[in-house]
Amino acid sequence: MSTLNDGGKKSAAQSKVQPATGKLGVMTVGMGSVATTLIAGVEAVRKGLAKPIGSLTQMGTIRLGKRTDGRSPLIKNFAPIADLNDVVFTGWDIFPENMYEAAEHAQVLDRDHLKSMKPFLEAIKPMPAVFDQHYVKRLNGTHVKQGKSKCDLAQQLRSDIQTFKATVDRVVVIWCGSTEIFLEPSAVHLSIEAFEKGLVDNDPNIAPSQIYAYAALKEGVPFANGAPNLTVDLPCMQQLSRLTGAPICGKDFKTGQTFMKTVLAPAFKARMLGVSGWYSTNILGNRDGEVLDDPESFKTKEESKLGVLDFILQPELYPDLYKDIYHKVRINYYPPRGDNKEGWDNIDIFGWLGYPMQIKVDFLCRDSILAAPIALDLVLFLDLAQRTPELKHLGIQEWLSFYFKSPMTAEGLYPEHDLFIQSMKLKNTLRHIMGEGLITHLGLEYYD
Repeated sequence: MSTLNDGGKKSAAQSKVQPATGKLGVMTVGMGSVATTLIAGVEAVRKGLAKPIGSLTQMGTIRLGKRTDGRSPLIKNFAPIADLNDVVFTGWDIFPENMYEAAEHAQVLDRDHLKSMKPFLEAIKPMPAVFDQHYVKRLNGTHVKQGKSKCDLAQQLRSDIQTFKATVDRVVVIWCGSTEIFLEPSAVHLSIEAFEKGLVDNDPNIAPSQIYAYAALKEGVPFANGAPNLTVDLPCMQQLSRLTGAPICGKDFKTGQTFMKTVLAPAFKARMLGVSGWYSTNILGNRDGEVLDDPESFKTKEESKLGVLDFILQPELYPDLYKDIYHKVRINYYPPRGDNKEGWDNIDIFGWLGYPMQIKVDFLCRDSILAAPIALDLVLFLDLAQRTPELKHLGIQEWLSFYFKSPMTAEGLYPEHDLFIQSMKLKNTLRHIMGEGLITHLGLEYYD
């Protein structure tokens, strides 16, 4: 493994990471609450109107070397991450509204914020989207592509990507669209060849998100999935990602309630406190809440949210503490709340000699405000991964698990959900690709 020597000379590892020269194109699938908040937010930061709060790539630091060395640069100054001034946006949506109109409709950002960026946002108009109401029951898109087959639709998306690629230097695609109905892997997903035949045959197991992912990966473009849809967590997509050198990662942005779970559950396990029950309910009034009001879409989200505790608490290793845990998740559509989601948790824990205690968490959060910096970090880190030979052809970028409710891993590995382990993995990956020593926090050398 490459490291810095005591004199601070960098090894050959850093020179292998290609610089972030030229323009980075970001294509969002969906231009609703999350995408408009992301794009308007980036422009606000570029104009000096706001700070990129919540973004690790923009505000986070990374410790290098010993604690006594005093080296903690900003991550964006340490690794060759694309500058925000070099980021260009476009995308697809099932409604024809320009970005300003869509942001007004989303009602996440206040009017004063939006008016200061009106010309910029009005200039971003969505391309027609690939959409099928079978997969998202509560929406009815009017700005959609028409095609003879799913293969034809995939080719149209590839053409869109090719056209945009001609105007920038690199591209990343990120799904900011709605949650599709619950699907399970099938024969059509086992290989690239089977999937491509399924596109021609209009296989019902191929959802629109999979068509977007396929188009991006075929074009050698990294793909991130902000929803819990079955999309790149498939053998065919992982094969294609490795083949074309287009990195992929997990799914479903870890924003509100699940973010809190990945903070609290590791604390309970670290202190060997038992958990007998965890009841979680949400009220949400934006388009996401409307879509999740459909039982088939909710099941997709439920699967993503339920898996976290089992993997963190490991009841098979700690049966006395966690084998009988009762975990329930509910999401309720409540239009008056809009994008301001409320996540309420009742946690029944027990301690010394089995005595019970309770913890209650009421997180009144802003869903898209939490998601936007995650989306920003993901496109910047995926772009970095593609410029890093050691990462480019791995396919799955497990080091980006930090951002997802459902991280992806190599076959046979359990996913790591503990937020703090995920953070250490992310920063150690950055240290590694830049030729710095990894940090283990052992620290015995300070006491020699």
